[in-house]
Amino acid sequence: MGEDIRLAAVVALAQGMAAAHTPHECWRAAAAGACRALDGSFAALSVWERDLGRLRVLVNVGERAPDEEEFPEAEAYPVHQFPEITEFLHERWAGGGGPNAWVETAEGPAAGRPGYSHRRVDALRRRGRGCCLVAPILLHGRAWGELYVARAVQAAVFGRGDADFATVLASVVAAGMAQTERLEEARRLAYTDALTGLANRRAVDVRLDEAIDRHRTDDAVVSLVVCDLNGLKRVNDTQGHAVGDRLLERFGSVLSLCGAMLPGALAARLGGDEFCLLAVGPPADEVVKAADELCRRAGELELGEGVACGVASTADPIGPVRSARRLFRLADAAQYRAKALRAERPVVAGREGPDDPVVRLADAPPPERAERRSFRGRRS
Repeated sequence: MGEDIRLAAVVALAQGMAAAHTPHECWRAAAAGACRALDGSFAALSVWERDLGRLRVLVNVGERAPDEEEFPEAEAYPVHQFPEITEFLHERWAGGGGPNAWVETAEGPAAGRPGYSHRRVDALRRRGRGCCLVAPILLHGRAWGELYVARAVQAAVFGRGDADFATVLASVVAAGMAQTERLEEARRLAYTDALTGLANRRAVDVRLDEAIDRHRTDDAVVSLVVCDLNGLKRVNDTQGHAVGDRLLERFGSVLSLCGAMLPGALAARLGGDEFCLLAVGPPADEVVKAADELCRRAGELELGEGVACGVASTADPIGPVRSARRLFRLADAAQYRAKALRAERPVVAGREGPDDPVVRLADAPPPERAERRSFRGRRS
């Protein structure tokens, strides 16, 4: 392969990773780009999970064997099966060596010769491949994982030049992965409440819009729990904001715990003393049960004065829900009523008969001046 062609391949790989919007797209772009650049039939990208002592496959592309999923959930290998991961990669780099790629064949080692790996050879034979290139990936100065490219039995065996080129490709992949990590961290911060670690209002807005779309198309049950933490101002005024922050953190943990009762539920802090749970799929009664547990646990906290909790679910008699705005107003109105009644249990929209006061409040025209909060305005 000429230098111009290889340069074009490097540029294409870098551009493919840069264009990715998610980690999965980035992994696929890296593996597919390397596979094309090295004229392989198959490629995989794996990460070394030190804490678990394993090499976990992130993506498989190309001519996959029946047991190879594109994005496997459980394809991982103990590092002791691949001693070069800890011995060659880590120790060689620690000694000042470079992360050079090497070649294995179905008959044994070839170019590079970091050490004979029976597992890799067995895998080549079992999956009908003739040879593979293994290119270590170094990220933030540490062994991060590996890029693996294979060729079919009838294809030419990788040579030393291919191994050197794979080393270059691995460095390009590392740069792309670093960029993806930075973008993911930025996204995480944009959708996370800094104090509690829960989702923030922006995340709720996005997820709720998606949930209502599912409700309109698939009739999925969408439920929203809106809570107002009682007594936060008193704690701030009498014990200081540091103690108030501790109350918010403790309640956030309780909310997360109760949210775990509902598979896939999103626990969030909307701002100030306001929190919510968003669930898509579970029956309304299960959501009310989780909200009831939330009220009970909040009442047992050593700080604060419990929580006012309102629930609105598309499975209850609240009328058609065609927008996220209406479900939010219903849950907020239920929480407003719970606050007014000093209720120790959640108030649920639509469960007080045909003239349900919560539904009536949520659907009433907004007053000229907001009274206590702005669920009639800001949350529109």
